[in-house]
Amino acid sequence: MKLWIVLADQVQFGHGRAQLLRAIDELGSIRKAAVQFGMSYRRVWGYLQELETAAGFPFLESRVGGWGHGGAALTPEGRAFLTQYEAFWEQVDTMVQQAFAASFPLRDLLVYKINPRRMSRVKPDLQKAG
Repeated sequence: MKLWIVLADQVQFGHGRAQLLRAIDELGSIRKAAVQFGMSYRRVWGYLQELETAAGFPFLESRVGGWGHGGAALTPEGRAFLTQYEAFWEQVDTMVQQAFAASFPLRDLLVYKINPRRMSRVKPDLQKAG
């Protein structure tokens, strides 16, 4: 399942970008989060600038300090937005799981595992089932 919010009719904010913001906040560094996600610092910085422009408020505050002493953290507004998005995601995920369970009562034959990135189909091992 893919779900995202579109800000200012142009900037998409979804689970991957929420994870990126959470990583920046936890690691205290845009650069460390970029490395963790396999992205360039420039790409992450550009996305953050687009996001802040579209949202109309800063998501991050930087701490200047030179090599090894600077960093970044979510602003109160950025943290509130991220918390609201994560709560929204959890509600939607719960609704989708409930709808799946109601629509596919023979779950022992076909199971869908829902994760934030995609919905994947898992087939049972028919030899073990006998």
